[in-house]
Amino acid sequence: MTVFDGKRLTQDTLHLPIDGVRRGDYSDKYFANVEAVLAGLFKRSVTYQNVIPAKPMPDGFRDGLVGDVMVEAQVFNRRTPWALVGGVDAALALLRHATRWSVWAGLEVEAVHDGVLTEYDGQPENVRPVLKIRGKYRDFALLETPMLGLLTRISRVATNVLDVLRVSNGKPVLFFPARFDLPDVQASDGYAYWLAVQRYNHETGQNTTARVSTDAQGAWWGGRGGGTIPHALIAAFLGDTAAAMVAVAEVLDVTTPRIVLADFNNDAVRASLDTLSAYWPRYKAAWQAGDADGMARWRLAGVRLDTAGNLLDSSLTDPADKGVSAALVRMVRAALDSAWESWGESGAAADGAQRYCRAVQIVVTGGFNRERIERFEREGVPVDVYGVGSSLLSNDKTTGTDFTMDLVRAKLAGQWVDVAKVGRRLGDNPDLQPVDLGKL
Repeated sequence: MTVFDGKRLTQDTLHLPIDGVRRGDYSDKYFANVEAVLAGLFKRSVTYQNVIPAKPMPDGFRDGLVGDVMVEAQVFNRRTPWALVGGVDAALALLRHATRWSVWAGLEVEAVHDGVLTEYDGQPENVRPVLKIRGKYRDFALLETPMLGLLTRISRVATNVLDVLRVSNGKPVLFFPARFDLPDVQASDGYAYWLAVQRYNHETGQNTTARVSTDAQGAWWGGRGGGTIPHALIAAFLGDTAAAMVAVAEVLDVTTPRIVLADFNNDAVRASLDTLSAYWPRYKAAWQAGDADGMARWRLAGVRLDTAGNLLDSSLTDPADKGVSAALVRMVRAALDSAWESWGESGAAADGAQRYCRAVQIVVTGGFNRERIERFEREGVPVDVYGVGSSLLSNDKTTGTDFTMDLVRAKLAGQWVDVAKVGRRLGDNPDLQPVDLGKL
């Protein structure tokens, strides 16, 4: 599955649309044209001597069949200064399952594992290939488009996520972009996110947990979606946030964390305190009765702040603090920490109430990206969890992770010769390993 466990994903898990790939439904038409041209020339036994008689070429090349040309293709990206690579296993699955046995059995393939990093200095001749294929070009030309698409999408999202994790100081980053793209990409996007979490844990020695919002996002790695409530549920309770949260605790399994969405009425402090006040007596009763299930049911795990960027929460006065600002987080944190003081508890109950309130975490969502998280962390804003959405799908001049496949060498009469376009050359990557397609 990754460089971290040395295993690879297979089609049994990936469920790629193999029949459509075989038909060329997902391929740029010019690759279908390539296949048709080379197949046609092969049937007519056209040699290089027939088509380019004046071109100097090594001994033995002149009689070689154009349609049967053996090539070495290399696949690489050019994201600077680095990229987290994902989608290699998916590309290999296409090579294995979208071709006939007589084809894939004759391919010589080297690939890196998902989870490796590539570095790029901006010079096109210095790329680090993540996949090399040696075989008859007409046998795999049609697969270039879907293979590059899988590598590009998964690597881009994985790199974007890792970039965010590296500035989050080990705090969980929830993966929330499902609503901003096609359902078809949820499995690969969720895998890209999970891959970045594994890479981050590998680099830092931490044990950050991957948290996705849909089951489909966990399909490739065995995860399940999680979450609490949307604004719509509060609306169904006529705007009474605390009442909605009481219903959540009463109905949902205790494994679902109770996290109040506090911005519905643009008064995050009041919504947080009202929910705490509704939960505490129930939690206290369970605590005193030794009821572990009841305590889990009425434990408020967190407060989620999602104030729109054009709104100033009613607890604040400075227009510069609109949206989920550092000031709002600090205000809510202070209110949570002191909420118990107004409950009239004493002795052990007072100590328990204080711990109960201070254990509530703060989750922030709404427009968060790498730069904003980095600023919050630098300023010591008391956030416990970040929820990030569409910015993790970003594809611009800084986040683009587009993959390319070049034919760099051709082999005829037992000789390899360079055929790379001007400005490109055969590259190498020490992370490349031979791949047995038969095991995929």
